[in-house]
Amino acid sequence: MARRKRPLFARWYPDAAARLEERGLGAERARLLAPLEGRILEIGCGFGANFPHYPDAVTELVAVEPEEHFRDLSRERADELGLKATIIEGTAESLPVETGSFDAVVATAVLCSVDSQADALAEIKRVLKPGGALVGFEHVRSPGSARHTTEKVLDAVLWTHINGGCHLSRDTLGAIREAGFDTEGMSTERFPFLPFPVSKSPHIVGTARKLE
Repeated sequence: MARRKRPLFARWYPDAAARLEERGLGAERARLLAPLEGRILEIGCGFGANFPHYPDAVTELVAVEPEEHFRDLSRERADELGLKATIIEGTAESLPVETGSFDAVVATAVLCSVDSQADALAEIKRVLKPGGALVGFEHVRSPGSARHTTEKVLDAVLWTHINGGCHLSRDTLGAIREAGFDTEGMSTERFPFLPFPVSKSPHIVGTARKLE
């Protein structure tokens, strides 16, 4: 599936996101990524926000990003950090990597914006080794029909169009389970340092394991 390009989003987002890293998102990334080891695939690496937080136990990092400007920024970030990372063009729905070859896949605030969650999660499952981990955080739909309806309306008329395809109303935890992952390692939290309305959204955070 071809992903719709979003070059304008790729231009304005890094400066806005940098402030969020300082307000608490960077600390969340560090906590989440600290246990990783082995061969890691990151999808939607953006401008390399996760790069400073990968531990030395990661022996290889491959990062997939569809936007050219983001790829350029992430390569610059990797060079600044002295991080050995292979950054390639691709989409979550069609990962240009071999089957069953990664210990973990990292996706932080990515599954809200992919064109097809089912296709993306099928690809993540394909490239993971048996028992491999999907590690990340995602804002997800709010409980309660009234709030969820509001989120769907915002997605349709505004939010998705100005925020790189991001959706407020997705049941991402349900999609991960349906794709064949054990989600016992994921918890629900809120990130109050994020902008409204995602500061009010529940977030799923942690690790989902590929079922054998």
